Amino acid sequence: MMSMKNWKRKLGLTLGTGLLLAACGNEATENNGDSTASSTGGNDTKESLSIGILQLMDHESLNASRKGFVDVLEEAGYAEGENLTIDYQNAQGDQANLQTMSERLSGNNDLILAIATPAAQSLANIEKDIPILFTAVTDPVDAGLVESLDAPGANITGTTDAGPIAEQVELLLSVAPEAENIGIIYNSSEPNSVIQAEQAGSILEVKGKNVITKTVSSTNDVQQVMESLAQDVEGIYIPTDNTLASTMATVAQVAINYSLPVVAASTEQVLAGGLATYGINYYELGRQTGEMALEILENGADPSSLSVESSQKLELVVNEEMAEALGIDPESISVPE
Repeated sequence: MMSMKNWKRKLGLTLGTGLLLAACGNEATENNGDSTASSTGGNDTKESLSIGILQLMDHESLNASRKGFVDVLEEAGYAEGENLTIDYQNAQGDQANLQTMSERLSGNNDLILAIATPAAQSLANIEKDIPILFTAVTDPVDAGLVESLDAPGANITGTTDAGPIAEQVELLLSVAPEAENIGIIYNSSEPNSVIQAEQAGSILEVKGKNVITKTVSSTNDVQQVMESLAQDVEGIYIPTDNTLASTMATVAQVAINYSLPVVAASTEQVLAGGLATYGINYYELGRQTGEMALEILENGADPSSLSVESSQKLELVVNEEMAEALGIDPESISVPE
């Protein structure tokens, strides 16, 4: 049975990233060190805020979480250019950039948002006083960010993108009922991905499936590794991996060439080239994080005792074009009971 009942069905959108990129393009210009987010009008009664944002890299899921966060601030009356200053830093996947950018943001803002685990770890190592919120972090305890989900214990808390992996595996098996060999692909240097891949692999093995796991070290590896994996499996599972998320168009093309269903862990990954997911909407997760920011900034909540939150919304999302390319009726795809 599904662990959560709060879900809605989304159908449509394209294999490519065009629509998403167009939507993201309205939110900001993403140059290192440039502030982002459009102004929606200010509120003179609000005190001015300075917010730092450190994002690991550029792809749909992380961009969506940032937009959700900023939208909540703007809806609460904080307008960039009036009473809101955002110092947005994008490390473009470079660890050295994270260190430099963390030092820049430290001590200079009312609150800092870290998007993805490496960004959060980098900030947590440097900034010990200013409130830090994280999002798009799968296991904040294992990552050393918080003491526990209920009582973080320091100046950092946020939202986790840990998803319903068991339901996602069931979804994959429901669209590939005859599959005996299931592939999992991820970047082995991303702790979040390792955790999810191990969990998915264990579930698949319990169900009697042969699990074939392949890893990549950069976006340059994805085409070759996907081609190799596709020859040996009848379906593929992809966790919320930043490297794979940024190359879903490549994943999609290989999947079509080999007629393989791909279930990815996030909504944005599916919209960018996967077949389906029952998972997290990163925009909504970013909004949750924004609401936590307001609790801290306006109501004086203490991050050390503000519990880490998980997604309040899970969605069944089906990419219609991918389904049609694979000869699958989109209406036939549903979350298994």
